[in-house]
Amino acid sequence: MAYLGNYQNTKAVLDKYGFTMQKKFGQNFLVDSNVLENIVTSAGVTKDDCVLEIGPGIGTMTQYLCEHARFVIAVEIDKKLIPVLNETLSEYDNKVIINQDVLKLDLNAIAEEYNDGKPIKVVANLPYYITTPIIMELFESHVPLESITAMVQLEVAERMQTGPGSKEYGALSLAVQYYSNPKIVLKVGAGSFIPRPNVDSAVIRMELYKENPVSVRNEAFMFSLIRASFNQRRKTLVNSLSNAGLQGVTKETVTDALSEMGLSPTIRGEALSLAEFAKLSDLICS
Repeated sequence: MAYLGNYQNTKAVLDKYGFTMQKKFGQNFLVDSNVLENIVTSAGVTKDDCVLEIGPGIGTMTQYLCEHARFVIAVEIDKKLIPVLNETLSEYDNKVIINQDVLKLDLNAIAEEYNDGKPIKVVANLPYYITTPIIMELFESHVPLESITAMVQLEVAERMQTGPGSKEYGALSLAVQYYSNPKIVLKVGAGSFIPRPNVDSAVIRMELYKENPVSVRNEAFMFSLIRASFNQRRKTLVNSLSNAGLQGVTKETVTDALSEMGLSPTIRGEALSLAEFAKLSDLICS
């Protein structure tokens, strides 16, 4: 089977199966072998690794992953692509294809079954419409992960690694940086895909922390504060949080906590670092 990392071979497979892209699944297929090689290299995939690939499509990157990894778990939501994957990956016996929505899978059970519960590496060309829910599910379900290397919309990648004071900074930035060290490793133009998307993309590598960079008494409460802080960006933190309907969070408790931290009552959420949100959360909790 020929590698799919170019336009001709990809087009041939799509034509053979009469496959048409489904907008609801955000399907854009990568047709640039240099980008594919860079993704696998950036992910640091070796023969010791078990890799979870989300959205393999027709198997373009899966082929590269099977060449480099010990085992590949390819999770594809579109049942029409399963016969295609069975053909394009027929030469590889170090893979399993799962026709399922990754958000409905028990990923801890998957890691246990295929990697004895040891940390796996995630490599994915994520559909742009569902990037954030997938990333958050991977973090919040506490699947044993070593790293996530994902192709995402460039704007989203920039949001993930930016810091306080930037207009891109928000709840996603803080969540990603709480669980991992994110770094954009490659920018990818729209011309590297068929069909051509309307935006540029980037590959971001998120290396998961063995220990979170800040300690907080109640992780879930901290993230409820963070989400509320950015729901109404133009409002002060005091107003955003006191209007969010969170238990025990009033103008007075927020103002007192900010005062104890030496911060102005007129400060906005976008000015606070992850460590400051953790501190604010602990003070309000207490």
